[in-house]
Amino acid sequence: MKLPRRRFLYVAAAAIALPIMTGVAGAQSYPSRPITIVVPFAAGGPTDSIGRLLAEQFRASLGQTVIVENATGAGGTIGAARAARAAPDGYTISIGHWGTHVVNGAIYALQYDVLNDFEPVAMIATNPQIIVAKKAVPAKDLKELIAWLKANSATATQGTAGHGSGSHVSGVYLQKITGTSFQFVPYRGAGPAMQDLVAGQIDIMVDQAANSLPQVRAGSIKAYAVTEKTRLAAAPDIPTVDEAGVPGLHISIWHALWMPKGTPKEIIAKLNSAVMDTLADTVARQRLAELGQEIPSREQQSPQALAAYHKAEIAKWWPIIKAANIRPE
Repeated sequence: MKLPRRRFLYVAAAAIALPIMTGVAGAQSYPSRPITIVVPFAAGGPTDSIGRLLAEQFRASLGQTVIVENATGAGGTIGAARAARAAPDGYTISIGHWGTHVVNGAIYALQYDVLNDFEPVAMIATNPQIIVAKKAVPAKDLKELIAWLKANSATATQGTAGHGSGSHVSGVYLQKITGTSFQFVPYRGAGPAMQDLVAGQIDIMVDQAANSLPQVRAGSIKAYAVTEKTRLAAAPDIPTVDEAGVPGLHISIWHALWMPKGTPKEIIAKLNSAVMDTLADTVARQRLAELGQEIPSREQQSPQALAAYHKAEIAKWWPIIKAANIRPE
């Protein structure tokens, strides 16, 4: 039976509006079931610790169970792919960092796009690197360390957390900025590399503050500079690279949250609000500080700020990584 034109238009309009109204209603009732935070690394590491802190805070602020799922392997690409392929309904969150969402895009043949297959939610924290050396290195400051590396280019070594890791890419950038040349020694993680630095088996590391600071404080290794524009709150006595005479050597292992592409903006806004509440919480801030993390300003915590920063980091690092011909092992 043919419908009158006016009734046909009404039915058509209702059909178009229904999914929109359903989406809005879904966003308003979000979350109505458990949420999963996909951590692309093993339990116990910095990313896992931050993910579990957020999960604990979200349970209270969102009033729903939050599960942490450790989907590990291939430099974090397995976990990121799991999140990218998930339904864009707000119930799967990807936590990652500079390595998983910037570096991996330049060294792996991925089945997802590190930028365009995710919706940005919020920057969580940044963890600058510290340029450190074994105690036997005679250099008293960063300029002297660079001179020492140039004078010992045939034998000087830098330990890394593995081929293509953040510490490896950081070392490549150090060489590029300073004109130095030294050998990379890959380890299965930053922990074993740090053990050998303390033992004097390797000469230097460009390492996450969270991993280096305990040894610096113990006097087991030397710290020369923080790869950031401002000094670390947890180590205010260590100068920045700019202060130490190597301006522009800025490297930070930043963490952030993303959701699958197409997640409704209302849901992203609600989760962003939960992140901002967490980062304003005194207890959460203290726990992040204990992990060597710096908390971004509120202006830097918006989805738009993360999107812009993410694009800028890709533009900065991909040419450096590709020029160095860094490939996964």
